[in-house]
Amino acid sequence: MGTVPPRRTRHKHVPQRTCVGCRQVQAKRSLIRIVRGPDGVRVDPTGKAPGRGAYLHDLRSCWDAALKGPLARALRAELSAEERQGLQTFAQSLAGGEGAADDSGAG
Repeated sequence: MGTVPPRRTRHKHVPQRTCVGCRQVQAKRSLIRIVRGPDGVRVDPTGKAPGRGAYLHDLRSCWDAALKGPLARALRAELSAEERQGLQTFAQSLAGGEGAADDSGAG
């Protein structure tokens, strides 16, 4: 009889997402989801709320960069002053955030 081929081990698929602030790709679970749903734009701690989502690192530098425009583009919505203030308040509770973002523009 022939030999039995070795069993292939299956690796669990890890969904990847791009941080809107610094454009780095990481595992979905390591990023914070922002969702534009029926009740407006808000932070989605579960990552499962219905609506259009965008992802950010838990770094203030990424949030500051994203709130300048890329987040609104990713969500395909204009952020109201109230929504922007709510997101900025959340960002203030995060760590300082220098270092994770790639400074590829520096020469």
